[in-house]
Amino acid sequence: MRPSMFNLTVPLTGGDVFLMNTLTDAQAVVSADVVRLLDRLAAEEAGRELPGDLSGDERETLRALSEEGFLVESPDRERERLDAYFREFHEDTGELRVTVLTTLQCNFACGYCIQGDHEDHNRLARKMSVEAAGRVADWIEQRLDELRPERFVLSFFGGEPLLNLPVVYALAERLWHSCARRGVQQLVNVITNGLLLTPEVVDRLVPLGLNGVKVTLDGDQVTHDRMRPLRGGQGTFDRIVANVRAVAGRCRVSIGGNFDESSVANYPALLAFLREQDFAPALARVSFKPIVGQRPAKGVIPLTVVDGAGKPLGGSCMTAAGAGKSSPCDSCHFLDEQMSFLREETKRHGFATLDGVHMGPCEIHRRHAYTVGPEGDLYACPGFAGETEHAVGHIDGRTAPGRAAAAAQFDRLAPWKQCGDCAFIPVCGGGCVVASHNELGDMHAPTCHKPSFESALESLARDRVSEAEGGQS
Repeated sequence: MRPSMFNLTVPLTGGDVFLMNTLTDAQAVVSADVVRLLDRLAAEEAGRELPGDLSGDERETLRALSEEGFLVESPDRERERLDAYFREFHEDTGELRVTVLTTLQCNFACGYCIQGDHEDHNRLARKMSVEAAGRVADWIEQRLDELRPERFVLSFFGGEPLLNLPVVYALAERLWHSCARRGVQQLVNVITNGLLLTPEVVDRLVPLGLNGVKVTLDGDQVTHDRMRPLRGGQGTFDRIVANVRAVAGRCRVSIGGNFDESSVANYPALLAFLREQDFAPALARVSFKPIVGQRPAKGVIPLTVVDGAGKPLGGSCMTAAGAGKSSPCDSCHFLDEQMSFLREETKRHGFATLDGVHMGPCEIHRRHAYTVGPEGDLYACPGFAGETEHAVGHIDGRTAPGRAAAAAQFDRLAPWKQCGDCAFIPVCGGGCVVASHNELGDMHAPTCHKPSFESALESLARDRVSEAEGGQS
């Protein structure tokens, strides 16, 4: 037996150590003696049998650690377990996830986004028709019959998805009945800029399985209005906050935000503002990420959705997708120090947020997670939507050599295999594939933010100890 390569330790005040295994998610607070015992086994490269000079208490301790995955038979056996972990994640049929881009139009003119109501984008942007939505529903029903999942997660995204409410309602209503007939649970998520979010929209969707709404605020009022204005330059902060207040309590509401080097310092002011609002207790989660855009500020790693000539590719909105738990894009391309700072600030203000450790793997590695464009093209991830050379199929089943090749490429993604013995592989999966594709020119190459995971692990350790102490008081 030898210590798992996925063991991580954080020294705690008083001499104890927080011990975590990222493959099994086992967590424990142990004495320094236990860590020294594990270090001894690693140094001696123990075989299948434990050393003969161990005391009875040491053997009992190691037996308990082995049951939680902190000890393994051999490195080769653990690699097999890791491969099985990703294979099971990839092939899982318990959940069908579909993100529908109802439109690539937007009513905002965010300077950092290739979309929005500026230049010719809105005039040329595609919008799903109700007839096309019916064909999307046909395709989803076929997937439901093939997979027989326990749960179906339908996410509306864009552009601004609420600019196309007829499609939102048509899909949510039809698929709710489709799922009910098949005994499948339907959950609906909406990722919106919040300008058109009303109680009427929420009340229409709640009976259809509305799981949560994610609304974007890019800092305090002054900062947000600068970064996310209407075409005429009018601010949007006050209207969005009023809309959040109106729907809070009717459904789960999460707040997201996009920051660059010029705006990150203004997020504590936003958090303080939110903490003072009457709807603060109703916020399910607050989390922020770096701007992904065409011309990022100094110090912000770009996620460039443009072609070689610098022209927009017409992809999905730059705002991260997802509501509630970790999402396809929420873990993409964060800057380590800034993300750590904002995570701690968010918790300090009393809001739930992503812990920075339980981040993945990304859903791009799920065979049965799809993004559907306004015209029925299928993509493995919202970050590739609009890049037709990376479409993996079409809802009408039309075949094309390029789509088959793209599907095969996404199917064999395994960037973590280049990550050596990094203990964060199970929660990172090699990083953001979209970032690797756009910045490194190779979607199979890993992108690494290990310092951020290490910082998040230290924070998680403190939180776990605090929770344990609170439970004993």
